[in-house]
Amino acid sequence: MSERLGRVLVVDDDEVIRQLITVNLTLEGFEAHTASDGQDCLDRIREVDPVLVTLDVMMPRLDGWETAARLRHDPETRHIKIVLITARAQDEDRRRGFDIGVDAYLTKPFDPAELIEIVHDLAKAGA
Repeated sequence: MSERLGRVLVVDDDEVIRQLITVNLTLEGFEAHTASDGQDCLDRIREVDPVLVTLDVMMPRLDGWETAARLRHDPETRHIKIVLITARAQDEDRRRGFDIGVDAYLTKPFDPAELIEIVHDLAKAGA
């Protein structure tokens, strides 16, 4: 593996947000890959083999809740760290995310520096 910090799969149906996250992670030394929705994430997860997934909740085809649950229930992907990044900011949404087993929950609009800090911490914990 290269000297990069690890692979991250950025999953969001909004191309602008995908690019924003990707650029910030790449500048920090992560190898960032993208997926446009939950199904695309599941289709690419083994190919990319990320240490961490950033996951939007509200997406077509397969939402972030179901995607996170499937990642957690699969023995081959349950070790991957998951950061939900969503506009859904209610306590019940946060609880739902943590009940599924996500590692962090960030609400939109988010501070890219906060995201980088979370990804760094989780990537180190998962290493």
